[in-house]
Amino acid sequence: MSEAFTLYKLIILYILEKVDFPLTNGQISEFILDKGYTNYFTLQQTLSSMVEAGFIREESTHNRTLYHLTEEGAETIQFFKSNISPAIREDVDSFMKEKAYDLKNEVSVKADYYPNHANEYDVRCQILENGAPIIDLTLAVPTEDEAVTVANNWSKKNQEIYAKIMASLL
Repeated sequence: MSEAFTLYKLIILYILEKVDFPLTNGQISEFILDKGYTNYFTLQQTLSSMVEAGFIREESTHNRTLYHLTEEGAETIQFFKSNISPAIREDVDSFMKEKAYDLKNEVSVKADYYPNHANEYDVRCQILENGAPIIDLTLAVPTEDEAVTVANNWSKKNQEIYAKIMASLL
């Protein structure tokens, strides 16, 4: 099991090395589980151990977890990349080539909420491009249910909302 566990870690590092943006738990899971490399619970255990070891950094919001490759993780994959079979590397490369735009688009839209000093909730909605916000909008809403609704709708309708804002301002 230890050798397999090491391989799962290397695959995750290799995936994260291929992109210049963080990936969600769901995006990593999609690849690993669809290819049948391991099961969901082992994957989650692997991700946790990698965060604890400092190979990847975790960023959590109310509805998703993003993973970033750390400097230590980047150095590790450079040393041990050859321990991943050429077939698995080709699977990752093909997946990234096919899905890179969709993966990046999915993580460039962020929405999170938190309680504010007025006993309401602030919902922060962002669209990022190359790590910098092209829109960063914070809305105050009275209830947590409304905050959840705004955050979810931002994830679904951000392009439409951004276009309307820009059309109104320009």
